[in-house]
Amino acid sequence: MDWLLFAIFLAACGAAATTGSMFMPGAWYRALSKPSWTPPDWVFPVVWTILYISSAFAAARVAPLEGSAYAMAFWAMQIAFNTLWTPVFFGLHRIRAGFVVMLGLWIAVAGTMVTFWQLDWIAGALFVPYLAWVTIAGALNGSVWMRNRGGMSEPAA
Repeated sequence: MDWLLFAIFLAACGAAATTGSMFMPGAWYRALSKPSWTPPDWVFPVVWTILYISSAFAAARVAPLEGSAYAMAFWAMQIAFNTLWTPVFFGLHRIRAGFVVMLGLWIAVAGTMVTFWQLDWIAGALFVPYLAWVTIAGALNGSVWMRNRGGMSEPAA
C-alpha cells in the first residue's frame, strides 16, 4: 500500500466532505416533511467518515494497477457528484436537482465498485457499503422531494 497515494485520495474525500460543514442542513431542512425512516442527524457524519476512508483506501489499492484508467475515471466521477450534491440540496434548496445529482452519484459509485472489483476484489468490496448508503440517501432524497413538491423548497416547474 502506497500511503502517500492513500493520503492524496483521502484529501480529495476531505475536500468533498467540507461541503457538509459549508452547507449545513439548518432550519430549512428541519422544516421539510421527511419519511419516518430518516436516519438521525448524527448518523450522516459517522457513515460518511467511514465511507470516505474506505473509498480512499480502495482507490489507493487500484490506482497503481495496470488497466485502472476506467476505474479511476469512475472514482473521479463519484467524488465530483458527491461534492456537488450538498451545495445543490442544502445550499440551493433544490431537492429535485439534488435527486438528479444523486442519480449520477449512484451510477458513478456502481461503476467504481464494478471496475474496482475487476482489478482488486477488496477494493470493489469496499464500495459495497458506499453503494448501499447512496441507495438509501437517494431514496431519502426522492421521498423528501415527493413529500415537499410545490412547497417553498422548490421553484415551480
